[in-house]
Amino acid sequence: MLEKLVESLEKAPVVKKGDYDYFVHGLSDGVPALDPEVLKEISIYLKEKLDFSKIDKIVGVEAMGIHLATALSLETGVPFVVIRKREYGLPGEHVITKSTGYGTSKLYINDLNEGDNIILIDDVVSTGGTLTSVINELKLIGVNLLDVIVAVAKGEGKQIVETNTGVELLTLVSLHVEEGKVVVDSVDV
Repeated sequence: MLEKLVESLEKAPVVKKGDYDYFVHGLSDGVPALDPEVLKEISIYLKEKLDFSKIDKIVGVEAMGIHLATALSLETGVPFVVIRKREYGLPGEHVITKSTGYGTSKLYINDLNEGDNIILIDDVVSTGGTLTSVINELKLIGVNLLDVIVAVAKGEGKQIVETNTGVELLTLVSLHVEEGKVVVDSVDV
């Protein structure tokens, strides 16, 4: 169960960003190269665990939620939408101002409407800033947020998001960094 993901995470290099231990992984950073079998393993696993029969759209957050949404869309046949960092000015566009441990920025939601049944997927929850902002805006739009899936939970981010949104996150793997190494604590879903 998710052996390829776990193995690849345990081999991920760790770099210091100030006082922050940052693991570098293809899933969350695009480098080193991500073995396509890891994406396939994740999408097959999620297809078996979740009911996609009532899902209208899979939603991923730019940038690192895109490949997860794509793989899941290919596996399930459900179309996907990307919450972008770029404004398009389309009718009904929603703007999110998000704050994370790295700074403040804007995200833009298009092609999601009240009553849409969606699954939100993202790569990592660490500080919880992005997902909290996205989930709260999706609630304002009035979509039916059936599941929120995060591949990797690090630190207290999962609990922060759940507390600030009232929405349960389904995480695949929880980990922490210890002495410059990634330690996988659990496989969660």
